[in-house]
Amino acid sequence: MNLRHITLHQLRLFHSLGRHLSFTRAAEEMHLSQPAMSIQIKRLEESVGMPLVEKMGKRLFLSDAGRELFEASRDVLDRLKVLNEDMIGMEEGVKGPLNLAAITTAKYFMPYLLGVFMRDYPGVEPNLTITNQAKVVGRLEENLDDLVIMGTIPENMDLEAEYFLDNPLVVVAPPDHPLVGRKNIPLERLVEERFISRELGSGTREARRRLFAEHGLESKAYMELGSGEAIKQAVMAGLGISVLSIHNLRLELEAGLLVVLDVQHFPLVRQWYAVHLKSKKLSNTSRRFLDFLLQDGARIWQEINATRLVFPAHSAQPAIQPLTN
Repeated sequence: MNLRHITLHQLRLFHSLGRHLSFTRAAEEMHLSQPAMSIQIKRLEESVGMPLVEKMGKRLFLSDAGRELFEASRDVLDRLKVLNEDMIGMEEGVKGPLNLAAITTAKYFMPYLLGVFMRDYPGVEPNLTITNQAKVVGRLEENLDDLVIMGTIPENMDLEAEYFLDNPLVVVAPPDHPLVGRKNIPLERLVEERFISRELGSGTREARRRLFAEHGLESKAYMELGSGEAIKQAVMAGLGISVLSIHNLRLELEAGLLVVLDVQHFPLVRQWYAVHLKSKKLSNTSRRFLDFLLQDGARIWQEINATRLVFPAHSAQPAIQPLTN
């Protein structure tokens, strides 16, 4: 074994192979032919002195040594990336790439906050990926982003999660719904209603389920839809009521297309977090953006919505704890 002969190029190739577990996909990503990719990995195995990959049927797996080398290659490449960004920052200030991922509901506020940040730091090159909870967790596991914006923190990962914004959940209905205008509606009354809900795994759905369970009630989903936009359309069409983030409702409330019902124990106040792996060293640019979220994010978003979002008068209720499961 002679690890001194391993090149940085080989580490990049093996890191790509370890992520994709496919010679074809890794070769495409690294702009190589598949035979050239195979030759490079073979040479890497010769330097290490043991097999790095195993093929079982049509599937490719990393060997024990391969998994160790994959983790080492990820650490080395991440450190070089951060070093490069820090060097740019030392030379030119807050500048360079800023890779962010966020769950779908965050699309209603993240572009606004990112826009304000960009006015102060026009040299930053942002990349914002909006996707569902499962894919965001996958990106977090693979360390693809500088920061991930989410509300439900995975328990089985060693993470740094910093709260920066409240996420109030409210009950919404169409303007002609019989409950519109009623005050302090009990939860027991809502059990009679048809709930339009996100799919299993949704943090909003789990928050509603937990609240009802705490009061000995069960609210079954009448219809499951895959996005907040689809749910809003279903509620506006009179198919039922739903629980949604207030951040999701600004335009519909302004236009009078939806109404927030005055329901006991609502709004449920969950939290938004900026998350990264605890072992990750943030670049100068990503650290500055995190500081911006923590110091100014809530204030800026409140100012944007100061005259637009109105809660029912009695809505000061105890917040539930952020979900961690």
